[in-house]
Amino acid sequence: MEYAFKLQKVLSMKENEKNLAMREYNEAVRRFEETAEKLYHLLKQKEEHEEMHKQKLQLGLSVQDIRHFQQYIASLERTIHHYQILVMQAREQMQRKQSKLTELNIEVKKYEKIKEKYMQAVRLAEKRVENKWMDEISVQRFVHRGD
Repeated sequence: MEYAFKLQKVLSMKENEKNLAMREYNEAVRRFEETAEKLYHLLKQKEEHEEMHKQKLQLGLSVQDIRHFQQYIASLERTIHHYQILVMQAREQMQRKQSKLTELNIEVKKYEKIKEKYMQAVRLAEKRVENKWMDEISVQRFVHRGD
């Protein structure tokens, strides 16, 4: 006989919530990685331009070129600062999503444990009924043989 777990709908709902949280967490990780990668490229670009500028300074540059470089670096630093903020925000959001996912995962595990204990109790009850039935059959056979 098939027994229905009374909290199956709740377990299914929690599993769906966990799956949604997993997708949201994966999306947050992807956004964080993209933003951090963009920041890395900007920092690398700044470093390369500064190195190139040092080499050009040794050869001699016009004041106009120096001013243009300073404006470019200032603009690049503003962009870098903006991306640093975005990376921090993306990291915080990723951590919040991870925390929510962990919480939902714990809830699902609790319901799965409850279901497991319920199914063990059902199997034990079935075994008892089966044993009682077998005992009854044995007693009846013994009584009928005795006649």
